[in-house]
Amino acid sequence: MRVRIYQPARNAMQSGTARTRHWVLEFPQADQRDIDPLMGWTSSDDTQSQVRLRFATRAEAEDYAKDNGLDYVVIDPQKRAANVRPRGYGENFATDRHAPWTH
Repeated sequence: MRVRIYQPARNAMQSGTARTRHWVLEFPQADQRDIDPLMGWTSSDDTQSQVRLRFATRAEAEDYAKDNGLDYVVIDPQKRAANVRPRGYGENFATDRHAPWTH
């Protein structure tokens, strides 16, 4: 069983990076999901695929996997550049503007 160690991406609904600083160790799905004939819900007997362990650093996550004999793969995060304008939003209302501000 090969577990994944990764840093989660930012949610599309959030503008900050609050929950993206930790590292996650995630177990893969071992069993195939079945459809319940009565309700139509998707279910599985595999409870380990629901487990996600959070660690403060990548080294802690790797040490945990090594100590428990887990084969792991590390997925490096793709950092994005900060989108910071020189004077920002306040520039729209500055008194020293050279050109009038319009929509």
